[in-house]
Amino acid sequence: MCELLGMSANVPTDICFSFSGLMQRGGSTGPHRDGWGIAFYEGKGLRSFHDPDPSCDSKIAEFIKNHPIKSTLVVSHIRQANVGKVSLENTHPFSRELWGYVWTYAHNGQLDKVLFDWPLKYYYPVGNTDSEYAFCWLMDQLRAAYPKKPTDCAELSAFIHQCCEQLRALGVFNMLLAESNYLFAYNSTKLSWITRQAPFGEASLKDCDITVDFKNETSTTDKVTVVATEPLTHNETWHTIKTGELATFELADLVVQNFAKS
Repeated sequence: MCELLGMSANVPTDICFSFSGLMQRGGSTGPHRDGWGIAFYEGKGLRSFHDPDPSCDSKIAEFIKNHPIKSTLVVSHIRQANVGKVSLENTHPFSRELWGYVWTYAHNGQLDKVLFDWPLKYYYPVGNTDSEYAFCWLMDQLRAAYPKKPTDCAELSAFIHQCCEQLRALGVFNMLLAESNYLFAYNSTKLSWITRQAPFGEASLKDCDITVDFKNETSTTDKVTVVATEPLTHNETWHTIKTGELATFELADLVVQNFAKS
């Protein structure tokens, strides 16, 4: 299985601390050696980095860890391949344009091969993973249902949740999806989040010996939410997204929750 990392913040913030922990799981403290990627939004623009090599050994990952690229919305992924060869075109996160926005997506899990029989109309995969095919199908559904972007976030979240539920019926579908404003986090088996805000305290990573006292790094109005497959720190309380739940974040706030039907 792969691992996901996302961030939503109310002010441009770097993700160096969280990424330092995640990159160790890419071949050092975890088995996810089959590539990694990260995407940073800057307004409607997107700055992304991809590497098919293990993140624990990657010079590009080392650069990201040490270079504080500030963003209000970040999506990252480390891969343990199950469908599709290890290659740059199969490295998450994937991106497509819709409604004049660049949508970014990363998936953890494996879906039944019947997925490849689902028809595509507007978007097609570049690589050969089930993950990218599911992304293209999801974007197709959005474009067909909404020729223009919905103004109601709750309506958009509900539709995305409906699509995620269809994909979860095919297997394991943990997902991060973003379009410069919102971070959509859908849980099938594992996904957790934490919001850091005043009063800030210390946080210590599980995967490497790094501790940060955030009160020395932030202002009292800063607010940052981090979403990860597994909690990255051992001295903070993380919240678990429920199975079948889509959590939508905007500028660090949890703004919409959609739950699976009982």
